[in-house]
Amino acid sequence: MGGVSGLIYSSLPVLVFVPVSSIAGLVPAIAAALGVAALILVWRLVRKDTIQPAISGFIGVGISAVIAYLVGESKGYFLLGIWMSLFWASVFALSVLIRRPVVGYIWGWLNGHSDDWRRMRGAVRAFDIATVTWVAVFLSRFVVQQHLYDADQTGWLGFARIAMGWPLTAVAAVVTYFAIRSVQRALQGAQAAAPTQQPTTTDTRTD
Repeated sequence: MGGVSGLIYSSLPVLVFVPVSSIAGLVPAIAAALGVAALILVWRLVRKDTIQPAISGFIGVGISAVIAYLVGESKGYFLLGIWMSLFWASVFALSVLIRRPVVGYIWGWLNGHSDDWRRMRGAVRAFDIATVTWVAVFLSRFVVQQHLYDADQTGWLGFARIAMGWPLTAVAAVVTYFAIRSVQRALQGAQAAAPTQQPTTTDTRTD
């Protein structure tokens, strides 16, 4: 939801953390990542951009840094993202199983739409497909990055975080876009086909 700039900004702390960790150690790497996240937040404030993604990103970096410090290893920095991927994969998958696809509700919430789409089988199916695509994205991130975490491959973890961020997000976004377009067309068709009710009048004149 943060757009292309959000994807770029979210990658910068990782790009800084991994090399600093390998060169100077865990604590300097944590400080560097937090510093970059803080600079991004200040930059958005100066530009008067939407700061919610930057605040969320700074909090995420802070939590990841705390986890890494508690674990005592650089790879701990990636634990939050790994398990959040599994969490979201589970939430999205469950929503499809109960026929309440999350993508549909997110679309409705962001655009102020009602849940009229739920009464249309084709719309529900379109949002099911988009939601399942996101399940595949989140689950693949978890499986690959958890394997790298167990193998103590911190450098590859950083690479996987970025490589599985932009490309997979782009694929899921395209599928979501076409799902939304399909639902919009279906809703517009339903509205056009709805009969127009004419007001009835009662003749109260007396001869």
